[in-house]
Amino acid sequence: MAGAPERLVFVSPPDEEMATGADDPASVPAAPREDFRVLCTSKRAVTEVLELCGRFVQQLGDALPAKIREPALRDAQWTFESAVQENVSINGGAWQEASENCSMDSDIKVLEDQFDEIIVDIAMKRKQYPRKILECVIKTIKAKQEILKQYQPVVHPLDLKYDPNPAFRMENLKCRGETVTQEISEAMKVKAAC
Repeated sequence: MAGAPERLVFVSPPDEEMATGADDPASVPAAPREDFRVLCTSKRAVTEVLELCGRFVQQLGDALPAKIREPALRDAQWTFESAVQENVSINGGAWQEASENCSMDSDIKVLEDQFDEIIVDIAMKRKQYPRKILECVIKTIKAKQEILKQYQPVVHPLDLKYDPNPAFRMENLKCRGETVTQEISEAMKVKAAC
C-alpha cells in the first residue's frame, strides 16, 4: 500500500455456463450477460467528477497522522479512481478503450440541436418582423403626410399692379439698355488693348 501502485490486470468473472458445470460450451445456449456498470457518454465528464471527488478523498486524509498521510492518500485516491473506472462504461465500452474524443460526438449533437433551434427562431423572426416593420413604415408615412397637409408656407405674394401707361417704362428701359451697351463696348476695347 505504501509503494507506487502496481499495474493490475482485470480478469472478467467466469461465464454462467462454466458455473453450471457444462463441459461442452456448444450444448449450453449462450445467455447475454447483463452489464451492471454505469453507462456514461463522456469520459471527460467522468474525469471531471473524479477530480471533484478527489478533493473529498484528500480531506479524509487530514485526520491521519503525518507519517502515513501521503502514502495512504495516494493509495486511497488510486483505489477510488480504479473502482470508478472499473464500474463505469463509456458508450458501452471499457474505460481504457474509450478515447478522450468520444465526448465530441455528444457535444456535436448538442451543438447541432442548438443550431437547429437558432435557425428555427431566426426563420420565425424573418416571417414576423417584416410585417411589423411594414406596419411601422406605413404609420410613419401616414404621419408625414398628415404633417405635410397641415404645413402651409409663409410666403407673402407680391401685389402686382397693372400700369395703364407702359410707354414711360419702355422709354426708361430703352435708355438704360443703350447706356449698358456703351459701357460694355468700352470695356471690350480696354480689354483688347491690354
